[in-house]
Amino acid sequence: MDIDQLRSFLAVAEELHFGRAAERLHIAQPPLSRTIKNLERELGTRLFDRNTRSVRLTASGHALIGPAQEVLEALRRAEGAVQSAEDGEVGTVRIAFAGVSTHRLVARLARVVRSQSPGIKLELSSQNFAQPAMKKLVQGETDLALGRWDVIPADVQTQVVMTDSLVVALPDSHALAGAQHLSIARLAGDGFVSLPPHEGAVLPDRLRRLASENDFVAEVVQIAPDTQTALALVSAEVGCHLTVASVAENVTDPHIVFVPLEERSLDVDLRVAWRRHDPSPALRAVLNEVLALDNSEDR
Repeated sequence: MDIDQLRSFLAVAEELHFGRAAERLHIAQPPLSRTIKNLERELGTRLFDRNTRSVRLTASGHALIGPAQEVLEALRRAEGAVQSAEDGEVGTVRIAFAGVSTHRLVARLARVVRSQSPGIKLELSSQNFAQPAMKKLVQGETDLALGRWDVIPADVQTQVVMTDSLVVALPDSHALAGAQHLSIARLAGDGFVSLPPHEGAVLPDRLRRLASENDFVAEVVQIAPDTQTALALVSAEVGCHLTVASVAENVTDPHIVFVPLEERSLDVDLRVAWRRHDPSPALRAVLNEVLALDNSEDR
């Protein structure tokens, strides 16, 4: 028993006329009659009582209608599932994101995907820093990564999803807390709270480079494991902290003031990264949603 036989059987069962059923199936009547006879031979029973004037279903024919319809419906569902996967409407996309500044963007993306592509499941993984997110991407442990990187592996492609700039977090008691903007040189005598200076860490690198360009070495008084801890130390008047404007807009601590830096030449924009030759249609669908977001709302 095959799909064509079941389609032919149902057409005849619904029309109760071989000529009309053949026309509906866009075939000639003799091949249709042979198909029904072959199906009856395989099943070992007659499905229709037919003569020159009428066609009627036998008891066996009546019994076959339900199962035949179920088989064809299962086939339609299978074809639809395959097409949906091909179109990127279903699947799982893993996203690794790093830093406080990505949280609102990721939340908005999740809402959009849930609304526009309910067949796609997002697996979200928060990382303290961008380098682990990139490592997961390169090793195939995630499909998209959000973060800031100076070095991009050859098989990875990136695009800016949110422009950003450097600011300094100061205790509200600091003498420069009321400044509209300032040069890093004015903080040459201050202590800094820094994130860990591991390989590829963007903000510790920017602190070192900016200080060097302004002829001083930044005094790091404490290393914080993450941005939230660094800002808590600023609030406690332990030191200043170099961060980005998007972080500032997610902080409500009244004891911290964020002052933009005059030095704006160093890239700290937020990027989305993906493996260049990843064939996943679901990945492409989510990536398109990321790039379509109006990220000014996250600033």
